[in-house]
Amino acid sequence: MEAFSIAILAFDGVDELDVVGPFEVFARVAQKRPGVRVTIVSVNGERELVGAYGLRFGTDGPLEQTPDLLVIPGGGWVAQASRGVRAEIARGDLPRLIAKAHASEVRIASVCTGAMAVAASGILRNASATTHRGAMGELRSSGATIVDAHVVDDGAISSSGGVTHGIDLALWLVERFFGADLSESIATTLEYQRTASIWVCPETLAEMETTRRR
Repeated sequence: MEAFSIAILAFDGVDELDVVGPFEVFARVAQKRPGVRVTIVSVNGERELVGAYGLRFGTDGPLEQTPDLLVIPGGGWVAQASRGVRAEIARGDLPRLIAKAHASEVRIASVCTGAMAVAASGILRNASATTHRGAMGELRSSGATIVDAHVVDDGAISSSGGVTHGIDLALWLVERFFGADLSESIATTLEYQRTASIWVCPETLAEMETTRRR
């Protein structure tokens, strides 16, 4: 795979670890694979955002190009915070961006309650998914098929459970797109013990097997 772009779509009130955990995993891939590019972009083009716990961090601006993978973090859903996923769903821009990306065949991945924004976009109906345990009932009500796993890969849409499982999701996606050796190497460098349960749809497993044989 020569070129592969990954964009993490952040917003005010986002959970910091939902962004930083996957970002570091993907950034390490970019260090080893020159064709890989990872950015943190903002829903409305903000150049600085404030996370759920007060961390201020910069972004690369708005989502201007179509990435290969769009990562949707969560934040504030379970606490019903005034900033975060609920507020972004109410504004409508985040779900619209997700739906537009999905229609352009961009792969979508959600971390924690980022799944609720994906559900609000309408693309999770009848798809297999997971989220933070505190939002599982609401995700089920959206029409998603809940899978009891920390990471769920339904092909075009992937999701993970609460907070730290964003790292597990990122490592799995590295394995899916770049191979198990690179994923394990990054996990070892991070001194991260991979113990998460992972569910993968049969179509994705078949695709990976075909790629491996080439």
